[in-house]
Amino acid sequence: MSFEVVEEHTNNLLGRREAKLVVHHEGAGTPDRLTVRKLASEHFKAPVDRVFVKSIATRTGGSSATCMVEIYQDEKSADIVPAYLKNRMLPKDQRVAKKKTEEEKPAAPAAKAQKPAAEKKAEAKPAEKKEEAKPAPAKEAKPPAGKEAKPAAGKEDKPPAAKEAKPAKAEKPKA
Repeated sequence: MSFEVVEEHTNNLLGRREAKLVVHHEGAGTPDRLTVRKLASEHFKAPVDRVFVKSIATRTGGSSATCMVEIYQDEKSADIVPAYLKNRMLPKDQRVAKKKTEEEKPAAPAAKAQKPAAEKKAEAKPAEKKEEAKPAPAKEAKPPAGKEAKPAAGKEDKPPAAKEAKPAKAEKPKA
């Protein structure tokens, strides 16, 4: 397995060197982070604990991987590396599992079971109030089916007052 340094940049503000490596892995699979980390630490003459592999990308069917590596000057400047990246640098048997997912799984079904019952009660109460608030004038306004209702001689059908107000709004001048 061989590699070459394509780019190297010094980031003085963060106290690290950022390098882009191309690792050639003829006849083998994509190298894991531990292997790339050891190769980079040997090449840059830095301790393994200060070298962090950000990414490894191999094109489909390719025999070379592009790796982004960060090499920190001292342990204090390496403290800015996120915990999840530090966790990735460990061997699989030493990695720390996510604690949040374990805590959320047992709590989630209990919360879901309580929610629907509370929602049903809340939904039932507003529905009853809506029904009580609405009067039933619809039965009085509709004539019975089959019989035609004849208007009374003294009564005229007038449109409601709300319809008369609409033309007044349309007459406003636009600026």
